[in-house]
This record gives sequence, structure tokens and C-alpha cells, in this order.
Amino acid sequence: MELLGYIGAILMGLSLGLIGGGGSILTVPILVYLFQVDAVLATAYSLFIVGLTSLVGSVSHVKLGNIHWRTAVVFGIPSIISVFLTRSYLVPRIPDPIFTLGQDPSGGAAFVMTKAVGLMVLFAIIMVMAAYSMIKPSNKSAVASGVSADVEPQFNYPLILAEGAIVGVVTGLVGAGGGFLIIPALVLLAKLPMKQAVGTSLMIIAAKSLIGFVGDMRGNEVIDWSFLATFSSIAVVGILLGSWLSKRIPGEKLKPAFGWFVLVMGTYIIVKELF
Repeated sequence: MELLGYIGAILMGLSLGLIGGGGSILTVPILVYLFQVDAVLATAYSLFIVGLTSLVGSVSHVKLGNIHWRTAVVFGIPSIISVFLTRSYLVPRIPDPIFTLGQDPSGGAAFVMTKAVGLMVLFAIIMVMAAYSMIKPSNKSAVASGVSADVEPQFNYPLILAEGAIVGVVTGLVGAGGGFLIIPALVLLAKLPMKQAVGTSLMIIAAKSLIGFVGDMRGNEVIDWSFLATFSSIAVVGILLGSWLSKRIPGEKLKPAFGWFVLVMGTYIIVKELF
């Protein structure tokens, strides 16, 4: 199972390198089902892994000039604040169990929604949303509306700030980078060309994920740093390979196939956790 998990780490990095998002959605299921990590702890581990991997992946985009720093700041600040607050205050205050339903013959609850199950179900719903965004045909006109790299984008500040905050909360709750939400927002709301949207997205994901992980550090947690270093290193190899392959394989051609895979995974998690 561990071997499959490390193969999954490479696939996660490959996806981030090839299509700029989606890969982080695999990290929590890999940690929970293949490495038997507790679901709540897995969301914290995921933040570190996704953040470090995205940071390494963004280096090549910095060299190519594919990061629009003003957009990264405008979108990133509310996202970073919301993910830090979510990890520091919201997640620790989620009750366990969240709720119970009915009563079995022995007098106990017929159904118990634990904190771990609730987070996994929420994560699976996010996976289904991500899958839909990858499977549906690309809006060519929306992509084409991205301005050229040497033209200053026009910002829709209220929507960008709101989207950044929402993505931060999602990241904080389920440990996913949210690239499937960030990239369309950068193209449609900031009018960035696709290459800049991908590069800028990776930088935003790196910053908010790593800061979100810091929000988990309260001094009483037990972190397996050796495991995190191993998994993250393998994921980094994947994103470097994905970045290299992205120059030869159009990421848009791979998105639908990866989307169907994520959809199957999300559906499996919902069925497994609830039934």
C-alpha cells in the first residue's frame, strides 16, 4: 500500500506540473487510504506537501516570467488570511462527533457523523466539483479573453477578494490547494493569459498552503517529519517531471481524463464513508 502511495505522490506532482492544479486533490485520499493517516491530520500534512511542491513548481514559472506578482498579492492576501484563520480557529472547533441520527436497538446512535468522516465527505464533494471543472469543455472565448503578458490586467477587486477568501477557507478545511478554482478566477476576473494564470496559481497555492500549515502548529501536535520529507520529495520529482512534460504535452488534453479519475475517486470516498 505504501508503494502505491508513493506512486500516487508522483502522480500528484505530475498533475500540478502538467495542468497547474488538480493534483493536490489526490493528496488527502492517498494519505488516508494508503498510509492510514487520520483524516484531520492528513489535511494538515496535505497543506505542507502541496505548499512545498507548488513552491518548487513555481520556480520555473518565475524564470519564464509567468507569475503576475500584483495579481498574486491581490488574490493571495485574503486567501492566506482565511486559510490561516480556518486552520487555527475553525478546524479545531469542529465538534467530534458533528451530529448523530436515529437510534439503534441497543440505544446508541444509528448514524454518527464524526469529524474525520465529515471532513472526508466534504473533501469528496470538493473532488466532484474539481472533476466537473476539468471534464467540461474549456471555454475557449474565456481563455482567449486573457490579455497578453505585457498588458496590465484589469482587476475586479470585490470578486477577486471574495474568491480568494473562499478558496482559503476550502484549502483550510480540506487541505487541497484549490487550483481548479484559482486558475479560472485569474483568467476570468484578472484577465490573465493561461500561462500566467497557471504560474501565478502555483505561487498562491504555495504561499497559502504553507502558511495554513503553520496555523496548525500549536506545540502539541505529533508530526512525522521523516514521512513528510519523503512524500514531499517524491511529489517534487513529479512536479519537475510534469513541468518538463508540459512543454511537450498540452495539459488541456489531459485534463478531462484526469477529471474522470478524480470523479471516480470522489464518488468512492462518499460511498465508503457514508455507507
